[in-house]
Amino acid sequence: MAVTQTQASTGTAQRILDVAEELVQSRGYNGFSYADIAGELGLTKASLHYHFPSKAELGEALIERYSARFLESLEAIASTTSGADSKLEAYAGLYADVLRGERMCLCGMLAAEYQTLPERMHDSVIRFFDHNLTWLAGVLAQGQANGELSFDGPPADAAQTVLSTLQGAMLVARPYRDLTRFQAAADHTLASLNGTRSS
Repeated sequence: MAVTQTQASTGTAQRILDVAEELVQSRGYNGFSYADIAGELGLTKASLHYHFPSKAELGEALIERYSARFLESLEAIASTTSGADSKLEAYAGLYADVLRGERMCLCGMLAAEYQTLPERMHDSVIRFFDHNLTWLAGVLAQGQANGELSFDGPPADAAQTVLSTLQGAMLVARPYRDLTRFQAAADHTLASLNGTRSS
């Protein structure tokens, strides 16, 4: 079957996003240029600008795609995993998988560079974290209601603690290239929410 021009264009755009995502997760948004992507894919910079006229537009597309995939993962956890504690473990596992691939959470990397990002990317980064916090708060509220989890304060505050711990644990584990450092922090945080822990 012949590949149409639209299909070829879409394929090229996806390849650009794939390479750009890896670069952001390993170097940061400010650590790569269009020349890096062009060299990796054997494209001209003009071709890149055809698909993504500016680096800010490329950044927005990266966040949108990454966020959509992450939300799909959260929906899968919610629909296939029973128990709030198991859902939280699966959530932490998403971060462990990224770190295992010697990458960082894309939006975590962007948050570290937030002040230097194009302003049009700011809201997209915040929306990613807001979606995560909303999902976590729902899981935590569920666990608190059925006695699986126990914590002080509202679920939204506990959600902030979980998200901040996992993002920070990734940063600390990265220079050591030691997943166990991340896992120890994640396990300790989740254990502290266990409703059956001894007082």
